[in-house]
Amino acid sequence: MAEYLIPKSAVIFEEEIKKSRFITYLQHTEGLAEARTFWAKIKQAHPHARHHCWATVAGNPEDALQFGFSDDGEPAGTAGKPMLSALQGSGVGEVSVVVVRYFGGILLGTGGLVRAYNSGVQQALKLLETEIKVERSPFRLDCDYGQWGWLQLLCEKYQIVILSQDFQAQIHLILGISEKMVESFVSELTEKSAGKLIIQPLDTGE
Repeated sequence: MAEYLIPKSAVIFEEEIKKSRFITYLQHTEGLAEARTFWAKIKQAHPHARHHCWATVAGNPEDALQFGFSDDGEPAGTAGKPMLSALQGSGVGEVSVVVVRYFGGILLGTGGLVRAYNSGVQQALKLLETEIKVERSPFRLDCDYGQWGWLQLLCEKYQIVILSQDFQAQIHLILGISEKMVESFVSELTEKSAGKLIIQPLDTGE
C-alpha cells in the first residue's frame, strides 16, 4: 500500500461506564518509538488512573511489524487487542491510541471491558480528521544548472518531493518519488534530457 490515511489532528473522547471513567487519546505517531513516547506522556499526565491501555498501528496499516498493544493490568485480551482491532478496522496508519481508565468500583467483566475499550476507540475514530500519506522512495539525481528550471517543474508535475539539494559544480538532488509516478517521471526525464539524466535508487538499509 503506497498510499494510506493518517491522522490530521489529535482526538480526545471521554465517557463513563458503570462509574468507571474512560478517556481515549488518539493521535498521529510515526514508528513504534514515537508511539511508546506518546503512551508514556499520557501515563505521566494521569498518574492516579488505574490503567493506561495502549494500541498502535505505527506505520503502514498493512505492516504487522508496526503493530503494538498493552492491556496495562487489565485481564489479558480485554483492552489492548480490542483497541488494536478497532484501529486495524479503520484502515488508518501511523496512529496510536491510549485509553485511560479511572476505576469506579464496579467490575465490568471481560465482555464489558472488551466492549468499553473497543467502543472508546471506535468513537474517537469517528471524530478523527485524516489526510492521505503517499509513501515515497528516495532516488539520487545529478543535474547541470541549465537543467534545474525545467527539472523543478517536472518534479511538481509528478508530485515529487525534493528531500535534499546540494549546489556544487553540479546540483546533487535526493528525490522522494511515489511508486506509481516513477515510470512516467523517468520516461519524461529521459526524453527532456536526451538520455543524459538518470535517477539512481538509494539503499535505505532495509
